Amino acid sequence: MDITVEQPGSRDAERADGSRPSGRPPLTERRKAETRLAIAHEAVRLFAEHGVAATSGEDIARAAGISPRTLWRYFPSKEECVRPLLSAGLESAARRLRELPAGRPLREGLQAGVPSAAERADVSSALLRLIRLLPDEPGLRAVWLRVHHDAERVFTEVIAARTGADPDGLVPRLKAVMLNGALRVAAEEWARRSAEADQAAGDEAFRRAVLQATESLDI
Repeated sequence: MDITVEQPGSRDAERADGSRPSGRPPLTERRKAETRLAIAHEAVRLFAEHGVAATSGEDIARAAGISPRTLWRYFPSKEECVRPLLSAGLESAARRLRELPAGRPLREGLQAGVPSAAERADVSSALLRLIRLLPDEPGLRAVWLRVHHDAERVFTEVIAARTGADPDGLVPRLKAVMLNGALRVAAEEWARRSAEADQAAGDEAFRRAVLQATESLDI
């Protein structure tokens, strides 16, 4: 998982895996991230058109304009190729929560999380397509659940930092798990309603799900 949590009083950030980058990622890291995202887009397109079973890592590499060897340096399996897209929404949520002014309820930051029209034209359109594949593709669904599992510590740190609680305490951990689950359900509902009706219906479903969850959590 690539989302980060800024600690109070520090410009550094702690990644979900415990490493601590400093400042803006170097150019090589940004290029790697761009390559990973490009691979993810091609993987989603191929999975949607042909299914996961009928798509090989070599197919994804060819579509992305890289060698299979390069693909496997970035991802351990073809299903993991979609991780950058699945992580994107949680990264965005964590960033909005960190930037939310002190004293404001977290729900305000989360409810502002419906992607803009410009975002929909790129990452979010592919993300919607990907989430719609999850019910019929257990390999992709497993990646989706792992991404959310990895995010739990990140949200625990955010909640603890805003409330002054111990990040290892029970309450912030429980709230983080519940918030994380609510975001997962909201994203799935967003994708489903957008497919059944239109984008506006999906946006409203997302907001409603987040509002209900965060009100019950009192955050």
